[in-house]
Amino acid sequence: MAVSNNITAVLNIVALLCSIPIIAAGIWLDQKPENACVHLIRWPVILLGFLILLVSLAGFVGAYRYKETLLAFYLCCMAILIALLLILLVFAFVVTRPDGSYDVPGKGYKEYRLDGYSAWLRDHVVDNKSWRKIKACLADTGVCPKLTQKFITADQFFAAHISPLQA
Repeated sequence: MAVSNNITAVLNIVALLCSIPIIAAGIWLDQKPENACVHLIRWPVILLGFLILLVSLAGFVGAYRYKETLLAFYLCCMAILIALLLILLVFAFVVTRPDGSYDVPGKGYKEYRLDGYSAWLRDHVVDNKSWRKIKACLADTGVCPKLTQKFITADQFFAAHISPLQA
């Protein structure tokens, strides 16, 4: 077996082993109590895990047995997965790049306004149906109760450097 096939086989075994925790995480999320946040990501996580599992299995078998058709299938699928992940990355960067923040004099944190964000994100957050889901998701995080425990006085809160979600 050629050196390149050995490297491909080893990398695909590693990818196959990495897909198992991804699938397990998706199944674990499916077992969690129903809430808006978990509902949005559980099936995409499971699907991503199975796609990685199938593609890496095809790459391993193709490299180990030197099956050119499986290697061609593996390369096409891997190229598609990489392209989709790059598109998702660019989309997320473009949508979230303007962060809507502005400095507040005398405060340790920034304020955030919806009109400072991208038009696409603004249009999807302003929608009443979407906002109810976002609000339910934020309520489940428990950020606000943690803030009341962390900062005793208003002066401590105003001087603190807090995250955009906390602001």
